[in-house]
Amino acid sequence: MKSIAQASRRTLALLALSTLAVSVHAAVSQEEASRLGNELTPLGAERAGNADGTIPEWTGGMPTDAAAVDKDGFYSEPFPDDKILFTITAQNAEQYKDKLSPGHMAMFTRYPETYRMHVYETRRTNTVPTEIEEAVARNAVNTRLVEGGNGLENFDSAYPFPIPQSGVEVVWNHITRYRGGSLKRTIAQATPQANGSNTMVIFQDEFTFATALTDYGPKISDNLMFYFTQRVLSPSRLAGDVLLVHENINQVKEPRLAWIYNAGQRRVRRAPQVAYDGPAFGADGTRTADNYDLYNGAPDRYDWKLVGKREMYIPYNNYKIASRDVEYEDIIQAGHINQDLVRYELHRVWEVEANLRDGQRHVYAKRHFFIDEDNWQAAAIDHYDGRGGLWRVAEAIAQQRFQVQVPGYAIETLYDLQNGRYVALGMTNEERNNYDLDFKASSADYTPNALRASGIR
Repeated sequence: MKSIAQASRRTLALLALSTLAVSVHAAVSQEEASRLGNELTPLGAERAGNADGTIPEWTGGMPTDAAAVDKDGFYSEPFPDDKILFTITAQNAEQYKDKLSPGHMAMFTRYPETYRMHVYETRRTNTVPTEIEEAVARNAVNTRLVEGGNGLENFDSAYPFPIPQSGVEVVWNHITRYRGGSLKRTIAQATPQANGSNTMVIFQDEFTFATALTDYGPKISDNLMFYFTQRVLSPSRLAGDVLLVHENINQVKEPRLAWIYNAGQRRVRRAPQVAYDGPAFGADGTRTADNYDLYNGAPDRYDWKLVGKREMYIPYNNYKIASRDVEYEDIIQAGHINQDLVRYELHRVWEVEANLRDGQRHVYAKRHFFIDEDNWQAAAIDHYDGRGGLWRVAEAIAQQRFQVQVPGYAIETLYDLQNGRYVALGMTNEERNNYDLDFKASSADYTPNALRASGIR
């Protein structure tokens, strides 16, 4: 195990490097990359546990047969005997402040009677397929930032910077992380009023990454990351509307392409507003386009500062809240989701601050990221308005889909501290079709013509 002094020197080195211009960032040396799979996990996390034993060593992640999975893709609880170690509430939050985000502390203040965090034993369950680990090893010595950090050169599949040297590299790992090559899912979204009343929106999503296209080859742009469609299934007033996105890696060089099929008008139109702080599709004004997946899109509007690494309580291994035994009305409450269904664990996270660049505009003047070291998913992001006030608090309720070795979210949430509303996206509890990770598609399935043909009410 590395000493505390060695870890501190490494953190200081990272901070020093983060002050350099993005243009000088390069792939790490072969010697540095050889740490992957040794003192570091294959994805770049510290393999060792922490000094006091509250974070264990990573020993390979969760096996694919960790628990039963039913025919519709719902996972049984892999840790049925785990008990709550302690609960953080508004009354004792100060005691744990060093392991909470400012957003967590604000939620305790905003909802002192109902917001709480049940903390369980830490289990480092993250794992991905071997071919992704191999791609990460190649990325470590080959991938470079280009065009001021807006694009990637020599990038393979996922996680371009397993040994990051800057804040923007950490965020690129979140943006490009492995989510399965291609998937189809039916999910629910709630956008409750302050009193908890809401109308559930049901979406059918399809993601196909460039490497998983059935016609993948030279004709597919090297700049393409994935195709995405989101179709509204209900309520009836929105049913049939479809969003289509061509997600590029470098969106400054080639902006994201988006179209919306309006079922009422039976027409397809371009949707350039589906980017940055444009209104999110079907979200009733509760989030911006780049709030989807906690954060997505081009990084060019912010300056990215790597603060370092810290220990924090974050949602992890959440199988209870995603169970078929739980209904949507059990999850959605006034102010926030039902915290009694959420499991928190102590994990190490990368901390990154994003401040709006001079001359750029965005409704969020600052974003404060906390990204899990094991799976590179954003675990929490705090959002600040132009006056410096904490405005919205995002949190990812993480769940490892162990059978297929895909890290993911059971639910993603975004809480508005000012008006008491929030959005909870990704619930599948009452849906017959959960996640289809054997889904296959070609580029022809993701064209405006295909959108028009499929978007019949």
